Amino acid sequence: MEDIIISPYILAPIFFAIAFTYSSVGLGGGSSYTALMAIFGVSTVAIPLISLTLNLLVTSVGSLNFIRSGHARLKLLLPFLVSSIPMSYLGGSLRLPKELFYWILLGTLFFVALRIYVWKDTTIKLNISAAGKTIISIIAGSILGLIAGIVGIGGGIYLVPLIIVLGLGTEKEAAACGAIFIFLNSLSGLTARLQFNSIDLSQIILPIIAVLAGSLAGSFLGAIKYKPSTMQRVLGAVIIVAIIFLGRKVFMA
Repeated sequence: MEDIIISPYILAPIFFAIAFTYSSVGLGGGSSYTALMAIFGVSTVAIPLISLTLNLLVTSVGSLNFIRSGHARLKLLLPFLVSSIPMSYLGGSLRLPKELFYWILLGTLFFVALRIYVWKDTTIKLNISAAGKTIISIIAGSILGLIAGIVGIGGGIYLVPLIIVLGLGTEKEAAACGAIFIFLNSLSGLTARLQFNSIDLSQIILPIIAVLAGSLAGSFLGAIKYKPSTMQRVLGAVIIVAIIFLGRKVFMA
């Protein structure tokens, strides 16, 4: 794998803050890991490998906890997974030009911001059959999986509000689906990329420790102390800053 040009001592505290914030609302943080590494000039080959690895670490525990607590609904999640996993693998197999990678990432962050500020209180009642809902889930899963594999995110930051907006499940069911969705699609995308590239975990051991510590602290405090709305606003601010800096990098290149 190409060397990471930014010091892990710089990445570690930043990644801790990202993991803390995202885990407090049940997400992995791949979108912000990816954006910040792009801003810092990390290779577009290395970025998805690192982001997907960190996503796996953050969501593995969350997925197990949701399954054990009984919030995971296989019937709700399965249509998304059927299409997303192979598409995530396909996305992970692609080697896009750096400029196109940045544009896709910027668009991804823009929709993340919409997810936080626009979709949060919106619900659409679908007056369609179960088969129609399944078709919608399969189509949405394929799109989210492809983006997840290409950019190096898990896709859960879109899936969770999508389930709520479309009235497919409760907030806890959506969060459970999101955690499992992120884990499995990150695994699929990472598997594809490791066939053509390698990752030297010794280069990111400090960021890995920071992410694990941040996710443990964030998920704990988010569950017992902080209001989800408060952490959502913090998360939104992180995304807006990332959009500004990445936008400058794209438009002023």
